Amino acid sequence: MQQHVEKKQDWVHMVNNIGNFLAPSMAKDHPNLPVVKAEGCYYYGVDGKQYLDFTSGIAVENVGHRHPKVVQAIKDSADHLIHGPSGVIIYESILKLAAELQTILPHKLDNFFFANSGTEAIEGALKLAKYTTKRPYVVSFTGCFHGRSIGALSVTTSKSKYRKHLQPSWLAYQLPYALPEYLPAGADPEIFFPEKLEQDVKKLFNHQVDPEEVACMIIEPVLGEGGYIIPPKAWLKKIREICDRHGILLIFDEVQTGFGRTGNWFAAQTFDVKPDIMAIAKGIAAGLPLSATVASKELMDQWPLGSHGTTFGGNPIACSAALASLEVMKEEKLLENATTVGAYAMEQLLLMKQRHPIIRDVRGVGLMIGIELGNPETGEADGEAVMTVLDGCLQKGVLFYLCGNSGEVIRMIPPLTITKDQIDVGLAMLDEVLTEFGK
Repeated sequence: MQQHVEKKQDWVHMVNNIGNFLAPSMAKDHPNLPVVKAEGCYYYGVDGKQYLDFTSGIAVENVGHRHPKVVQAIKDSADHLIHGPSGVIIYESILKLAAELQTILPHKLDNFFFANSGTEAIEGALKLAKYTTKRPYVVSFTGCFHGRSIGALSVTTSKSKYRKHLQPSWLAYQLPYALPEYLPAGADPEIFFPEKLEQDVKKLFNHQVDPEEVACMIIEPVLGEGGYIIPPKAWLKKIREICDRHGILLIFDEVQTGFGRTGNWFAAQTFDVKPDIMAIAKGIAAGLPLSATVASKELMDQWPLGSHGTTFGGNPIACSAALASLEVMKEEKLLENATTVGAYAMEQLLLMKQRHPIIRDVRGVGLMIGIELGNPETGEADGEAVMTVLDGCLQKGVLFYLCGNSGEVIRMIPPLTITKDQIDVGLAMLDEVLTEFGK
């Protein structure tokens, strides 16, 4: 017992001096909660307290933390093989995973380059588009987050601080995302935004870049780190149409929206828009590092050996965890749960909005929900209020995250296994904090 206490004290001492061990860019995110265990929809803190997790490890633990089937798959895989590398050797789990993914992805998105992270999947997608089209430029959309490596950073515009002092090496052009603030009063977003897009694209192609030199357009089908904005379906369809018109490849960054988060396997199905290339990660392997650049076999066949590579991508244990995760999602009907419980959470939050003027907007699709806070008098976004509310929620026992250009949006992304009862518990804590904040 004494040894256990001493080890815990050592642990706490290290946490309190975290800057001596980890770079600030890794160690200073919110809320830096010291935990000893996670299970289902909960974290368990070193303080002995249980915390309801409405972050899913930032949209990763879609089947919940340490699902028994995933844990067993990891153990079984480790008994046989820990490391690839794919290509030098080949193993069953990577091939079975590719075959399984073919059954849930849009038609003909059936060929895979497995990597380790969402950023790597984006890098692969951009390289594939540029290599196969022989075109030099990329068009992205303002507010989207695609990663922080140099190539991905060239198309990331959710916050200017990510680019500071880094001068991304690839030339990319930006178009405006379909933000609600652009919509005139009384206008139909399904009509206004496609028309605006045509005007924006015309200006871009007339004055900055010839469309024949554009390899691809890349977009988050739901704006993630930039504020959880759900665009009109007609706007995404217009992007597809413009790409087809000019022979431009369309890339969907589904790193955060994939694997049931929006109520379908992928947002491409939610919005009925099929991209040419997809980047998938996060929820794919229940917490193990795994991602994939996805395209048709016809496109991938133009990307020859040596044009891209990986040492750890498609790790056999991660692939086994992904297979188990997909099995859980089907058996437990988690897509249906994301739709049903997500709609229930939205209903409760809209009622909460009526009670708390600081809530400026509530928006979501499936279990991808944003709660935007703003000054009730000026209407301005209030990132400081979000941090205060997040801290208050943590003290009560529920963990949210933030997003938005100035951190003005509470990001609610619980595991897809979440129940209505757990939603009620977590939102009751949020309600209490907002009530205290408003006094």
